[in-house]
Amino acid sequence: MATKGKEVQVDNTVILGKVGNNLQIGVVGLPNVGKSSLFNILTNMSIPAENFPFCTIDPNVSRCAVPDDRYDWLCSVHNPKSRVPAYLSITDIAGLVKGASEGAGLGNAFLSHIQAVDGIFHMIRAFDNPEIIHVEDTVDPVRDLQIISGELLAKDIDFTQKALDTLTKSLRGKPQTKAQQLEIDTYQKVIDLLKSGKHARFGVYTNAEVEFVRELRLLTAKPALYLVNLSQDDYIKKKNKFLPKIKQWIDENGGGPLIPVSVAFESHYASLQTPEEKKKFETESGATTNLPKIIKQGYHHLQLCHYFTCGPDEVRCWTFQKGYKAPQCAGIIHTDFENNFIMAEVMSYEDFAKYKSESECKAAGRYRQEGKNYLVADGDIIFFKFGTGGAKKK
Repeated sequence: MATKGKEVQVDNTVILGKVGNNLQIGVVGLPNVGKSSLFNILTNMSIPAENFPFCTIDPNVSRCAVPDDRYDWLCSVHNPKSRVPAYLSITDIAGLVKGASEGAGLGNAFLSHIQAVDGIFHMIRAFDNPEIIHVEDTVDPVRDLQIISGELLAKDIDFTQKALDTLTKSLRGKPQTKAQQLEIDTYQKVIDLLKSGKHARFGVYTNAEVEFVRELRLLTAKPALYLVNLSQDDYIKKKNKFLPKIKQWIDENGGGPLIPVSVAFESHYASLQTPEEKKKFETESGATTNLPKIIKQGYHHLQLCHYFTCGPDEVRCWTFQKGYKAPQCAGIIHTDFENNFIMAEVMSYEDFAKYKSESECKAAGRYRQEGKNYLVADGDIIFFKFGTGGAKKK
């Protein structure tokens, strides 16, 4: 981050979103675009996914393992009794309709469900199928994106304006501190940005302003990825008439990852029982599943990473948010580890994979002792020392 007072292009998750390692990403979109069906596949659950609007009313929450070849390899090396991968928590949220910010459909309940998550998978329908109802009658992904964006913006404008009105009313007739004036100015800055059609996460804020923006918990401050649901044929052919226009809209509205997916293809893939059957289906169709990419990009777009603890008893991924220092990462295991932190003994996954053992890493000078200010890196293998007795956690 920049020094105080200097404006920077903020990271839309780390600075404006919730800070922590227990974050959720929500699947958001109009009714009948494939949200619940994809959620079922991702989380291997079986919730209703019927062909009518508002099949999903209360948000469903589950989690799926984050694919990681490094974790798989460490498990093969240690053959541990217990194996714990990293997880991405996913929420399936009810379908949004035009006017939701004014109470249409599930209205405020829907929007509050979005506020409860930390990031958004925007699910966009880009397939024609007369047997699946479209709430707007015709398939038009750009229009759908405009509807979703407009509803989120409208809700954020209303909320921020009310917050500003409440603040100014409470200060009426009283002397204002510099901090209070900055808060007022920040709220007005956010309102002006939102009214221009830009989402809050694309604003440029000073470090001091960031704290006020974060407290608003705005819907448009959440990091977003765009999942475009194609027909199986279009997905296999890697071609769809809507994709260029969707990409153009996303680029013109701040940008963000675009991931093509086909719920029809993934449903078929998920129904196969063995790895051999799945591989054969991919080979014969000429396309591969995109679920690992969706999960990994969702996880990392929340600025989540993981370090490893390894041994014959357990190989485990410990999720942390980018920017955590060694004591914070130790505290994820147990608060005592953070409170009584002494040091972290660290080797990178890459070094361990190269030298094949802890002793060889030490011999090569690739085994380090790090203190309280060490920024933990994704893929570190860590042994924490804590307490006066020098107890050790592997």
